[in-house]
Amino acid sequence: MPLSRSLSMTSLTGVLPAWEEDELPVEDLLLFEVSWEVTNKVGGIYTVIQTKAKITVDEWGDNYYMMGPYFEHNFKTQVESCEPPNPAIRKAMDALIHNGCQVHFGRWLIEGSPYVILFDIGSAAWNLDRWKGDLWDTCNIGLPFHDREANDSLILGSLIAWFFKELTDHLGDKPNVISHFHEWQAGPGLILSRSRKIPMATVFTTHATLLGRYLCAGNTDFYNNLDKFNIDKEAGERQIYHRYCLERAAVHCAHVFTTVSQITAVEANHMLHRKPDVVTPNGLNVKKFSAMHEFQNLHSTNKAQIQEFIRGHFYGHLDFNLDKTLIFFIAGRYEFSNKGADIFLESLSRLNYLLRVHRNDVTVVVFFIMPAKTNNFNVESLKGQAVRKQLWDTAHAVKEKFGKKLYDALLKGQIPDLNNILDRDDFTIMKRAIYATQVVFHPEFLSSTSPLLPMDYEDFVRGCNLGVFPSYYEPWGYTPGECTVMGIPSVTTNLSGFGCFMEEHVSDPAAYGIYIVDRRFRSAEESCNQLTQFMFSFCQQSRRQRIIQRNRTERLSDLLDWRYLGRFYIHARHLALSRAFPDKFKMDPMAPLKTEGFRYPRPYSVPPSPSASIHSTPHHSDVEDDDDEPYDEDEEAERDRMNIKSPFVLNAVPEGKKQQPGESRN
Repeated sequence: MPLSRSLSMTSLTGVLPAWEEDELPVEDLLLFEVSWEVTNKVGGIYTVIQTKAKITVDEWGDNYYMMGPYFEHNFKTQVESCEPPNPAIRKAMDALIHNGCQVHFGRWLIEGSPYVILFDIGSAAWNLDRWKGDLWDTCNIGLPFHDREANDSLILGSLIAWFFKELTDHLGDKPNVISHFHEWQAGPGLILSRSRKIPMATVFTTHATLLGRYLCAGNTDFYNNLDKFNIDKEAGERQIYHRYCLERAAVHCAHVFTTVSQITAVEANHMLHRKPDVVTPNGLNVKKFSAMHEFQNLHSTNKAQIQEFIRGHFYGHLDFNLDKTLIFFIAGRYEFSNKGADIFLESLSRLNYLLRVHRNDVTVVVFFIMPAKTNNFNVESLKGQAVRKQLWDTAHAVKEKFGKKLYDALLKGQIPDLNNILDRDDFTIMKRAIYATQVVFHPEFLSSTSPLLPMDYEDFVRGCNLGVFPSYYEPWGYTPGECTVMGIPSVTTNLSGFGCFMEEHVSDPAAYGIYIVDRRFRSAEESCNQLTQFMFSFCQQSRRQRIIQRNRTERLSDLLDWRYLGRFYIHARHLALSRAFPDKFKMDPMAPLKTEGFRYPRPYSVPPSPSASIHSTPHHSDVEDDDDEPYDEDEEAERDRMNIKSPFVLNAVPEGKKQQPGESRN
């Protein structure tokens, strides 16, 4: 059955180009997505599958199901139990339940409300030794008894393969099944399903290779030695050889292998010995404001809240002007080198030197948002916040008393004596407030209920001026993506999937507030200097230039919307079906995989950051330039839409740039 030529997903309001793709007959198909993080937040994959759910449900309706492990607390708080709409799914579940393995069904209470099938690992643990034997007989992979995570993944995979066998037996030839597995923990289900010749199309996505993350965490010169590693030896030395074998077997068993970025595709080609068929970038659910100024207002509101924290944190040492203070932040796992915290700290030291040398009156306050093991809040921080609040309350109390006395005097037709309007008690109250120090709080981390910084992460990001994420190992990088959709400029690197994606799609990323540090082809010293220069240039911007840049940054959010990026998943499913069922679904296996994109041009209006050749001294953060040319956001946005460059082939080497050693082209 040839696939009809039509567009299954609408393009975004004329901004993104239409992209024709084969539409699948979803009414004759069932789509399953398997991940350890379905209703179970562990890491970034949870964000991927959660945010992608709505567009997938919109396309597939009741023919889309997610699968993962059952945890009682997660099920009670995140899932609404219900009956499966498809009788074949009910029968497959009953086959497992009647053999003593518990399976739960319901709707996940997230946007899109997708169906979920959750397998109780504990109820099936008595089969572990037998299933270990099956895995060994199938592919000669043995799992050590002490690796709980690997053993649990085998139990889950065995249950899922069993479920698919029962399901396809009940379904027969129609509808056909597509199963998409995420990461090595879902790998056993794919391996066992394929070894048992279960008739379904399979896709496997690696979001980061196991060995790549381990090697980079050990300060290895990873990207310059991709072709030199003894993979088996490295995995064995780190005691993850069995996990690596599961990952690699899943990659080679899948009909279609995908990864989340071009930089990870290069890594996977060397680490797992298969070039990905499709790159499937990670997206977000982008909610646009009806008016451009709305997200700017949110920035101002949330920045004011962060400034209140700064007043308390630097209480007694607040010798700088908060109106001329910029707020930078870094966020992510507490992986000091992988996340670039080391190069960020060094660059901040150099930035501090430059600001002093140039006598710039801008102050930079930097937040490190990296969860780590702690016993309690820093006592001095708690003291500062308590004192700040008490001073604020005291000031308001005295202001009310002052205002009432002033009002009474004016009613009598008198000009009050300002020297006598405050009595001895008022001065005593203010002195007590200044000298107060004792307080105790319970620790919490970055939430609206925190006594230290009572803000949710999203509100905190909106209140900052710049996010800095100079990662060395970052297969995708949701943190700069989240900054972009909120209109906050960010620093990323060409070793992150997000940075590579923006380089491919945007002619001049820096003009749109996406600063990309070269950590792949430059030394650490050169990368550090480049990051320092990016931050120093940002500090030179006037307030007006920062507002313009935020408008431009927010405009790029369309690029990160699942309504656009979901098409890459659609393409992967098409390809899997054509390989699993070539008689039904036709696609030329030798044809180049052209997933077309486009490039934003450079903005037409005023430069986003000042030019050193024009100004001999840095701009103040809140100074307007008299000679700035007129700027109209709507007019500039329309010009960009009219001047978007012709579509290009994603992952192709840009014109005039040589392909680097170790780079693969999909």
